[in-house]
Amino acid sequence: MEFFTTAWWSALLAIILIDLVLAGDNAIVIALAARNLPKHLQKRAIVWGTVGAIVVRSVMTVGVVWLLKTPGLMLVGGLGLVWIAYKLLADQGRDKDHGPIASTFWSAMKTIVVADALMGIDNVLGVAGAAHGAFDLVVIGLLVSVPIVVFGSTMVLKLIQRFPLIIHVGAAVLALTAAKMIVDEPLLEQVFDAAAARWATYAVAVAGVLAAGWWTTRHQKHDHAGHAA
Repeated sequence: MEFFTTAWWSALLAIILIDLVLAGDNAIVIALAARNLPKHLQKRAIVWGTVGAIVVRSVMTVGVVWLLKTPGLMLVGGLGLVWIAYKLLADQGRDKDHGPIASTFWSAMKTIVVADALMGIDNVLGVAGAAHGAFDLVVIGLLVSVPIVVFGSTMVLKLIQRFPLIIHVGAAVLALTAAKMIVDEPLLEQVFDAAAARWATYAVAVAGVLAAGWWTTRHQKHDHAGHAA
């Protein structure tokens, strides 16, 4: 694809739109993972978590041809993302006072990088498809995603501190993203051929994550209250 032609600009616009839509999920997971850190570590986790996420996504982009040929990848990524969404809710009920700060920081970093690796499958495949094999557009797409994720995660983090209910909304968004990845798995094309099956999967994923997170958090708080007594 030649530089600065109509097709080039159209592909770039498509990539930017994909980054705007999909990077929002990454911003949410970064903000959720960093929410329990001390304030002086929150910005550090956001910056380094984003750097780690971009490195992971860059490595994945280099191997995008292999990714496109790998059956079952979307299914595995979707199931993994369901677990990440659940863990973000379940961690609310834990006693945050235990463990050194460094452990908490690196735990947040691990969550950010792992979640981005899982969610980045969608982004990498989407960007690669829009770029039509033009590596320069793939690189631009990666660069565009950096400020989107950094700015977005900072804004979401501020909102979470003011409105804790957003944590549940964020987990629901991640669960929905996971369900879409599962539904888009080529190996399951016949299973999700009917619209009812797709919508049922979306509903089960979101409701299941929220219910499991609520149940776990409730029991953790109950156990903590019992130990305190």
